[in-house]
Amino acid sequence: MTRLSQVTRREFLGATAATAGMLAFGPPSWGADEAASPPGSTEHFWYRLQPAGPYVDSQRDAKAFGFSDDTVYLSEDNGRTWPHQKTFPDARHITFSYIAKNGNILFGTRANLYLSTDNLETCGPITVKNPDGSDYLPHTPQNPELPGWYFAPLAGVNAWDVNGGEMLVWGNYCSVVGGAAPPNIYYSADNGQTVKIAYAFGQNPHHRDNGSAGGGPAGTLLGNPDNPVICRHIHCVAYNPAENAFYACTGDHDRSEGYECHWLRGTYDAQKDTWDWRVVVSERLNSRYKAGGINFVDGQLYWISDANGPQPHDRGVFRCAPSDIANPAAHTQLFNPRYECANMIIQDGVILAGHYAPASPFATGLIVSPDLGQTWAEYDLQEFGRRSPVRFHKKNAEGWFRVDLRAGWINRAEVLFIKPKEAAR
Repeated sequence: MTRLSQVTRREFLGATAATAGMLAFGPPSWGADEAASPPGSTEHFWYRLQPAGPYVDSQRDAKAFGFSDDTVYLSEDNGRTWPHQKTFPDARHITFSYIAKNGNILFGTRANLYLSTDNLETCGPITVKNPDGSDYLPHTPQNPELPGWYFAPLAGVNAWDVNGGEMLVWGNYCSVVGGAAPPNIYYSADNGQTVKIAYAFGQNPHHRDNGSAGGGPAGTLLGNPDNPVICRHIHCVAYNPAENAFYACTGDHDRSEGYECHWLRGTYDAQKDTWDWRVVVSERLNSRYKAGGINFVDGQLYWISDANGPQPHDRGVFRCAPSDIANPAAHTQLFNPRYECANMIIQDGVILAGHYAPASPFATGLIVSPDLGQTWAEYDLQEFGRRSPVRFHKKNAEGWFRVDLRAGWINRAEVLFIKPKEAAR
């Protein structure tokens, strides 16, 4: 691969693929509307908004799951057609979806989960279980219109092959909009048929359910009363196959009761169906540990910092051995985007991350490395306005990453697809 010079800050719009030694293969195809709406192009990738139709919420191989205000949809050809659909009155409130390896579809609407095992012919409710097998039920909200985002993740990758099977493990980014909710790590080891609590954080006195969008210091306490570890919400959960262990990081504030930014390490005993979670780091919100985008490649841990609060801010894309996560001296800073970033994916050696629009001069800022952190570039896709890229999904069968574009930080806006370009040889 041609080595590209490091770019500290790069605004680039509509570049051709021929620059910087990249091979110009021409725009990749995307169905019948391709001629009317060709993809945009930078030195490193093509990009385009999703075609008109259902909001594409998740993808896997050639399948995609989407929704409108009152209908859910399943595509088997990367979103070109939607042959499977079902009326679902609460579809506009979907905050999470997952297409299992066996074809099951699990999706969440604020405080409820649903499962389809037959390509959306039927969709039935799923009751989350506590570790002891009893029902875990959502709280009765102060405001029925704001019951809380129990299942909404920031990350797009939430399932991994674990010891010969697939495990879904994710945490909720809650208490921002939609009402206060308890932060939990959930899991399923049977393609969504059973969903259980892997870890329940403690009761945060600063995010009680008071009927507001994010909660406050008065109202109903939420969470595990027996756990002293509190947070506002969960930024990311990821799996390291080299250790057979999961890692999670949380946000958001420094409190008199302690920090809300934690890193946890968890191991799962499949025979006993039990978890062992340990807090390995608790730190300030202006540190590299207020983070997201956790990825593991060849046993190495990669993440991106969302540090804010009091200066100085300890930001960047970092790498270390997992055993060194609590030792900053052992970390390598691969790139410093200078602004808050909390979403990142790594696949096939390509690193793709996004800027947090309310805190960045970029309108829609994307960070890319085509060679696992050796070289970097940044792009501002200004035509989309002020947008934050979140929920990076793995490439579909045609090589397109799927990315949410959020208005501000969390409100749903558009879906962007990004296809990396091959480098000249």
